[in-house]
Amino acid sequence: MMKSLYIGATGMGSQQVNVDNIANNLANVNTTGFKKGVVNFEDLIYQTLNTPGANTSSSTTMPSSMQIGLGSRVASIVKSQEQGALNSTPGLELNVALDGKGFFQVTLPNGDIAYTRDGALQLNKDGEIVNSMGYIVSPGIIIPDNATAVTITSDGKVQATVNSVLELLGQFEMVRFINPSGLQAYGSNMMLATDASGDPITGFGGDDGFGMIKQFFLENSNVNSVSELTDLIKGQRAFEFNSKVVQAADQMLKTTVDTKA
Repeated sequence: MMKSLYIGATGMGSQQVNVDNIANNLANVNTTGFKKGVVNFEDLIYQTLNTPGANTSSSTTMPSSMQIGLGSRVASIVKSQEQGALNSTPGLELNVALDGKGFFQVTLPNGDIAYTRDGALQLNKDGEIVNSMGYIVSPGIIIPDNATAVTITSDGKVQATVNSVLELLGQFEMVRFINPSGLQAYGSNMMLATDASGDPITGFGGDDGFGMIKQFFLENSNVNSVSELTDLIKGQRAFEFNSKVVQAADQMLKTTVDTKA
């Protein structure tokens, strides 16, 4: 009965983390380029009462085991890299979406490089292309103040019409990772490389293994609100089931104590 209390508690704890993750997914249903988290569970160690194959006599063995599991825990929360739908944003020439694999590079104030799929780009006071936090998007392309139009090609070339002449200002360098799920969320739609993600692999839009860049589009979050609400109900019910186990074990202990008394 004491085991049941602890086992039920591990189940409740696991489902609490699950619901927290679902809440974060739903909170970011409209966040540009957001990748939903997917919770993976694993069972805990087992108490082995009988081992399969153990001798039951001089000529017979146990055909199966007798083990009691000690609960569950969250093994990981993996970022799904599924492509989000592309949303048209006419008139916003610095809005770009990645259709396929890859990330933009952003220089943080401390000089480190962060990675993002949020293509809602803007200009700072010096005409440099930056993200919504004002951080420069690599390689630091400057749009002249007398440019009348900006064109961004599918391979990331940034061109501007200046004095009726189309000028090439630079090209966005993209990166991809062997294991993008190993990136660490930094906040503000940015992620950091880790040992798990591997080193960044550089390239340009349309190169082998890289997606294309689409101007006048943004990538929506890949959160499916209907699926998340369904998972929320399942997580809530699982939490309730485990709480019932704790209540039942408590009642059994109470009955045992009352009987002895």
